[in-house]
Amino acid sequence: MSATEPSQPDAPLLVGTEEAAAVARALASEEALRLPQVIRALRNPNFRLFWSGNFLSNIGTWMQNVAQGWLVLVLTNSAFWLGVVGFAGSIPFLFFTLFGGVIADRVNKRKLLLVTQTAMMLLAFVLAALAWFKVITVWEVALIAFLNGTAMSMNAPSYQALVPRLVRREDLTNAIALNSAQFNMSRILGPTLGGYAMVLLGVAGNFFLNGVSFLAVLWALTRIRYPEDERTRHESIWASLRAGFAYLHSERQMLVLMWMTAAVSLFGIPFLTFIPYFAKVQLNAGESGLGWLLASSGFGAVLGAVTIAAKGNLRHRGVVLTVSGLFFFLAIICFCYSHRFALSEGLALCEGYSGILMISCFNVSIQHLSSDAMRGRVMSIYTTSFLGLPPLGALLAGELSRHIPTGHALAMMAAVAAIMFLGFFAFSPALRELD
Repeated sequence: MSATEPSQPDAPLLVGTEEAAAVARALASEEALRLPQVIRALRNPNFRLFWSGNFLSNIGTWMQNVAQGWLVLVLTNSAFWLGVVGFAGSIPFLFFTLFGGVIADRVNKRKLLLVTQTAMMLLAFVLAALAWFKVITVWEVALIAFLNGTAMSMNAPSYQALVPRLVRREDLTNAIALNSAQFNMSRILGPTLGGYAMVLLGVAGNFFLNGVSFLAVLWALTRIRYPEDERTRHESIWASLRAGFAYLHSERQMLVLMWMTAAVSLFGIPFLTFIPYFAKVQLNAGESGLGWLLASSGFGAVLGAVTIAAKGNLRHRGVVLTVSGLFFFLAIICFCYSHRFALSEGLALCEGYSGILMISCFNVSIQHLSSDAMRGRVMSIYTTSFLGLPPLGALLAGELSRHIPTGHALAMMAAVAAIMFLGFFAFSPALRELD
C-alpha cells in the first residue's frame, strides 16, 4: 500500500556522489535481475531488502499476537477482555494515523521508521519480562497494546510513503501485491511458529522472539538507499486535512469505496480478534490449533495476493470487490457456527482469500483514482478507516458477547456488512461503473 506515488525518473538525480553511486549500482543490479511478472517488484534491490526485513519482523509480530490473545484468555477467560485488548491496540489508528500521514510528508521517513520500530521492539521486551516473572495483569497487557498501537499508527503512513521511493513507477502495483503477500505469508508462519513456541517456551518466549525480530527491519532501514524528497513549504496540518476530505467528497467512486471500507473494518475485520476464543472454547483446539487456524487464514490471503500479482491489471473492480466481500462475510458467518476443526480451517482459508481480494481491490482502485497531489491525504483517510475502525468493532463485539453467544454476535455483524455491500452495489452507479 502506498500513501504517495511520486513520479520517478529511470535514473534519479541525487545530491552526493556516494548516494548517487549506490543508486547507480542498484539500478545496474536491477537490470541484471530478470524475474517473473508475479514478483517483478523484487528486481529493485532496495525494495527487496526492505521487503525481506519487514517479512521477518512481521513473523515475530504475529507470534506475539497469538501469544497476547492466549495470555488474555488465560488471565481472564473472557471474550469481553479479548475485545478490550483488541480495542486498546487498534484505537490509536483512529486518532493518530491522519496526522501521521501529514507528518510522513514533512519529516525524514527513514528516521521516523527507525524510532517507531525501536519503540515497538522495546515494548515487546517489556512484555516478555513481565510475562516471564509472572507479574503481568490484563491491564498491563492492554496498556502495552495501546502503546504498541500508537507506535504502529505513526509507523504505517511513513511505511506506505517510503515504498514508492524504492521501486520504479511501473512496479508499484506489483509492490503493493507483494507487500500483501509478505504480510500474509507472515500470518502463516508467525501463528504456526507462535503456537509451537508457546508450548516450548511459553508466552514470554513469543514476546522475546518478536523483540529480536525487529532487528531485521532496523538493519534493512540502515542499508537501503533512495532519493530523498525535496523540502517544500506546507500548508497547516488542519488545512491539509480539510482539503483532503473535500477532495474525497467530490469524487463519487472513491467516496463509496471509503464507505465500503468502513463497513468491512467495523463489522468484518474484528472477527480476527476473536479467533483465539473459537480455538479455545468452541473447537477445543489448544495453542497449536489456534496457530493452524490463523495460518489457514494467512495462506488463503497469500493465495489472494498472488492472484492479484499474477493478474496484473484488475478489470471490473466494482463487481470483484463486491462479490469477494460477500464471500468474505459468508465465510465468517459459517465459521462462527462451525464445531469441526477441519471445516473451520477451510472456512478460514476462504475468509483469507476473499478478504485479500477485496482489500487489494480497495487499495488499487483508490490509488489509481486519486490524483498525485492528493494521494497522501487520501491514503491517510483510507488507512484510518481500515485500521482505525476495527477496534470500535472489536469493542462492539466484546460488549455483544456479554449478552448473546460470541458466535451469534460476530455472525450478526458480518450479516449487517453483507447487507450494506448489497445496498452499495444496488444504489451506487459509481460502484457498478468502477473498472
